[in-house]
Amino acid sequence: MLELAIKLLLSYLLGSLNGSLIIGKFSGVDIRSVGSGNAGGTNALRTQGVWFALGVMVIDVAKGFLPAWLFPSLGLPGIPPDPEISRTWLMLGCGGAAVVGHCYPVWFDFAGGKGAATTIGMLIAVAPGLLLPGLAVFAGTLVLSGFVGLATMLSVTAMPLVLWFRDEPGSEPTVIALSLLALFIIYMHRSNIVRMARGEENRMRKVMLFGRRRRNDRD
Repeated sequence: MLELAIKLLLSYLLGSLNGSLIIGKFSGVDIRSVGSGNAGGTNALRTQGVWFALGVMVIDVAKGFLPAWLFPSLGLPGIPPDPEISRTWLMLGCGGAAVVGHCYPVWFDFAGGKGAATTIGMLIAVAPGLLLPGLAVFAGTLVLSGFVGLATMLSVTAMPLVLWFRDEPGSEPTVIALSLLALFIIYMHRSNIVRMARGEENRMRKVMLFGRRRRNDRD
């Protein structure tokens, strides 16, 4: 249990290194004070531009990938690997802890992003075969609705369903972990759900197939 606790803590701390807030420190901008106020990649793209958002994406994806890929097999001085802990569960746990760290970063007053990019990084390590169907759902939802938050929620929901329908041997832990992660990501997007219900959510009309631009819409 000590190995598990330490590696989950390290994963959370690494996940707390929020890309938009780190780059914002060097750029002299607090991303939480502009746009939607969210410290995530979408707000970074809308308010700071492509290159700022690209740097944010690299950091946030990497911090989801590294804990899930590296930490399960990483030896800890004086602490032998616990044979009762499945390496699969440890990989999923470390990736999930990094996502929680991104959303509630201890280094930045527990005010972070919504976990999408860090989840992508985790998936690259634990289930890369789900990236393509997840991306397809995201892209399809985005071009039809223009809602980034909705596209993210449907995408993370689709991935454990795809894995469940595939019924691959040994996939049960990943299905369970990704289902819990999908619920967490949906919870993090609760404000988006409220705005969509009120008709107040911003759309990315530039990417929509059937959307008309309006002056009062912020892309």
